[in-house]
Amino acid sequence: MAFAPDVLELPGWKHVYSGKVRDLYVPAVSQQVETSSEDIAAEGLLDQRNDTVLVVASDRISAFDHVLSSEIPDKGRVLTQLSLWWFEQLSAGDSPVAHHVVSTDVPEAVAGRAMICKKLDMFPVECIARGYLTGSGLEEYRQSQTVCELPLPAGLVDGSRLEPAIFTPSAKAEVGEHDENITYDAVVQTVGAETAGRLRELTLKIYTRAEEIARGRGIILADTKVEFGIDPTTGDITLGDEVLTPDSSRFWDAETYEPGKAQPSFDKQFVRDWLTSPASGWDRKSDTPPPALPEEIVQKTRARYVEAYERLTGRTFA
Repeated sequence: MAFAPDVLELPGWKHVYSGKVRDLYVPAVSQQVETSSEDIAAEGLLDQRNDTVLVVASDRISAFDHVLSSEIPDKGRVLTQLSLWWFEQLSAGDSPVAHHVVSTDVPEAVAGRAMICKKLDMFPVECIARGYLTGSGLEEYRQSQTVCELPLPAGLVDGSRLEPAIFTPSAKAEVGEHDENITYDAVVQTVGAETAGRLRELTLKIYTRAEEIARGRGIILADTKVEFGIDPTTGDITLGDEVLTPDSSRFWDAETYEPGKAQPSFDKQFVRDWLTSPASGWDRKSDTPPPALPEEIVQKTRARYVEAYERLTGRTFA
């Protein structure tokens, strides 16, 4: 579905792209051709000429491949602050994961919901780790006892734990289209065997570390999607986009977890449930866009995102 996001005028930055939730800006250094490197450096712009991008998280929310007309207050700030917290956790320790964040010194208009990041050459693959069977993986399992053609044991149910976690990639889709689950062999054909192996290794490493951290806070990380790219300056595979937020991951409350049924999750479940209820009057199979959300659903969804942030980080969202 085509949509027209609000494009902000940010000093020093030029809007270049909008996804379902995020808006991307590049440095607007129009004087590059006639300005010397020394002058640009003096203005503090040297590091922002060609190798960085400003990633702004909006309050937009999508469901069923539609960007809704309603927004969720503070959602962009929650996603950004939670991503930053996870980037800190993943870059610490004996085996750090390289990520793309350079600075949070962003224009005042987007303070708290934006990051200045390295511009990566992104791989056309969504890297997904599943530690529990649910969602599209469960649908495939019920048909063939596989997920992304990986064979799994018989007798699993919705919410069954997968030990060890599995790598189930998907192909990136345009806004309004479905991501398509693909096999590991398809990833090999796309990026080569060595890179495919590294993407799988990093994805499962991130999931394993994050799952342990979340579990210690009473939250189950059922699955997560991460994206990687090549840092042109180093040639290293680097973690990009967002990481381990309710938009890219499925979080469950450990206290209420019960295999064999759908688990309440810390994401846009209230939105999905309302849209598919008779109250919305919306037909998913039609060409009409979803209706605006009632204020009650908006506030419940905001509260769920904030709860995920506070329980995971131990910080109060302000």
